[in-house]
Amino acid sequence: MEDVIVKNIRKSYNKASVNAVDDVSFTVNKGELFGLIGPDGAGKTSIFRMLTTLLLPDSGSALVNGLDIVSNYKEIRNHIGYMPGKFSLYQDLTVEENLTFFATVFNTTIEENYDLIKDIYVQIEPFKNRRAGKLSGGMKQKLALCCALIHRPTVLFLDEPTTGVDAVSRKEFWEMLKRLKQEGITILVSTPYMDEASLCERIALIQSGKILSIDTPKKIIDQYPKELFAIKASQMSHLLNDLRLNNLIEGCNSFGEYHHITFKNGNLKNNINLLDDLKNKGYQAIEIKEIVPTIEDCFINLMQIKNDK
Repeated sequence: MEDVIVKNIRKSYNKASVNAVDDVSFTVNKGELFGLIGPDGAGKTSIFRMLTTLLLPDSGSALVNGLDIVSNYKEIRNHIGYMPGKFSLYQDLTVEENLTFFATVFNTTIEENYDLIKDIYVQIEPFKNRRAGKLSGGMKQKLALCCALIHRPTVLFLDEPTTGVDAVSRKEFWEMLKRLKQEGITILVSTPYMDEASLCERIALIQSGKILSIDTPKKIIDQYPKELFAIKASQMSHLLNDLRLNNLIEGCNSFGEYHHITFKNGNLKNNINLLDDLKNKGYQAIEIKEIVPTIEDCFINLMQIKNDK
């Protein structure tokens, strides 16, 4: 059973000069943790705002809990939770006042649904009398999630929830999402962090308003079309330029301490020829090894395929 069905939705801005969402279609199964993965400006926030009935699509349609996002917008708002990318709670209200306010808006109480938010709220309860604007990034994140959950939604939309928080808070947040999923809540999360894609059951890779691929993270990685190698040596910035100019190399991108490369004809002979060429150019401490692609490798490859069409 599907909790979210999106069919060919489009959204443009500036008198149709900017296509923010361009003919996007996907479905999210009931109880699924689904990720919308892409860089800033890819269209993630516009999609979430349409699905949460805050923005009208130019064309196409979408159902959330079987309800149309245009004609049934009031009913949808009673059944979903939404945590926008920018902290949007009342900065001058305390933690407890914010939570009470949102519970009242949905005609419920903190006590009625406390079991759902307990694991999250206990972490911020010591600061319940502190104004929301004075909280740290991680604490603001937890409070916003509590407010989005206090009416026990069936579908939860989280727009870039881990942007701007530290690595520990990011890890804690994803642990919280796993526990929420066990409650049967359908979760849609958007993120620009490619490493978070593997934490989702299925993902949609999106760029410039278009979906590049939808599948499980493992299947997307398995579909990577070529052998991928990581290489490093002395003078890494110069190495990047030389690799991109090398006739043996099809693609080359920088990833941390390594450059990731694919060969036009992937075989061991190319490795040997490349090593000889780099040694002749004076590079030292050259290391090259075959690696398993990351989601970011797959994203870049799909983006290049799209641009070549």
